[in-house]
Amino acid sequence: MIAIVFIALLGVVIGIASLLGVTLPDTSGAPWWALAVILGAFVAFFASGIYIGAALSALALLAGFFMSERPFWNFIGQMIWGPSTSFVLVAVPLFLLMGEIMLRAGLSERLYRGLNVWVRGLPGGLLHTNILSCSLFSAIAGSSVATAATMGSVAMPYFEKSKYPPRLVLGSLAAGGALGNLIPPGLSFIVYGLITETSVGALYLAAVGPSLLVVALFTLVICFYGVRYKLGGGGARWQPGERLHSLLDLLPTLLLIGLVLGTIYAGFATPTESAALGVAGAIVLALVERRLSWRLIYDSMISTARTTSMIGLILFGAYFLNYILSSLGIPQMLAQFMGGLPFPDWGVMLLIIGFYLALGTFMEGTSMVITTVPLLFPVVKALGYDPVWFGVVITMLVEIAMISPPDGTVLYVLQGMRRQPGPITDVFAGVMPFMAVYIVAVLILMLVPGIALWLPGVLM
Repeated sequence: MIAIVFIALLGVVIGIASLLGVTLPDTSGAPWWALAVILGAFVAFFASGIYIGAALSALALLAGFFMSERPFWNFIGQMIWGPSTSFVLVAVPLFLLMGEIMLRAGLSERLYRGLNVWVRGLPGGLLHTNILSCSLFSAIAGSSVATAATMGSVAMPYFEKSKYPPRLVLGSLAAGGALGNLIPPGLSFIVYGLITETSVGALYLAAVGPSLLVVALFTLVICFYGVRYKLGGGGARWQPGERLHSLLDLLPTLLLIGLVLGTIYAGFATPTESAALGVAGAIVLALVERRLSWRLIYDSMISTARTTSMIGLILFGAYFLNYILSSLGIPQMLAQFMGGLPFPDWGVMLLIIGFYLALGTFMEGTSMVITTVPLLFPVVKALGYDPVWFGVVITMLVEIAMISPPDGTVLYVLQGMRRQPGPITDVFAGVMPFMAVYIVAVLILMLVPGIALWLPGVLM
């Protein structure tokens, strides 16, 4: 829906630009309406029920055959081999494995239970626990998918026999999972920093303020629905010693956060290496909890392999589609066109934000960043925007892409984890209010850039 609206608005912008004498760039590959054709084809694939990874790959094949004269099939193997051997992406299965070990050792459940003690009295009850537990776990995982998969496994049993609407439960878990890349050590910051030669440490510091802003907005949304549907709150009381015991439940997660983030900030390890340290730390904590066994390790590795395979198929399909789109010149065409518009700085930036929101409905986030940032970054700097600020905005837009129907990866992960069968439209409908306030957070950050820039300005 976002993509369709954006394309309609883009048509209006193109018409206005034509009246002002702005011409479309030469793409030497496809006409400007090729993006609309590709989006229409994707909607058709999705409506037919094709698995998302297969839909992305089939769409790339069709686009390549009918819109390009290049023999792209000669490069498919090389194109897939590149991302599959990336050292940065090794962190994803490692963070997933750490989460699986925490889950089976009862550490994730302890985190969820400990946080629930403090927020169950608020309107919305357990839904707040979803957001806060995902926020804390994001500081370990660095991945939206890993956060959503792990905390979804812990949270869903709590809601099976409750009166909470499934859409709100799934939506809050998707929204919490979306924080996985925004809260350090998010992997998107690493990719952006490498492309633009921006300090990753500054990006991590700049993400603190926006992370708190997004969590606060999610909390307000949950409070609204909690009051509307009379969920949680109203009479929850602490038992003697319950708060102290809850702090003990939070201790293992806080230790892992210190291990993962501490080694990164101290410069002792890269994010991938810190992920490996996190796996080792989770194993030690499982041993302390007397839950460590060969069966636990085996089950954790099997589950990690399954989730990684599912993510890999979607990623490779997205990279394949990204390769074809790049060959057709569609992202470059839109980027060049928006950079040449005779609009004020904030107007061009709003178009860039809309551009990423549209791409996020059918492209994988990392591919989106790799393809477009090298082209848009000089435009953004010429407009006078700070590179660190733009890195945070890009990461937030990538997170929105992770929960944007119909191609949000986090949405499919949660749908696949449901114990009680239901349509995926439950996930789509449930995440929409959270996605809307996430977009509002991006606009707030645009109006008040100091939310992101104050902390790195003080500490660096």
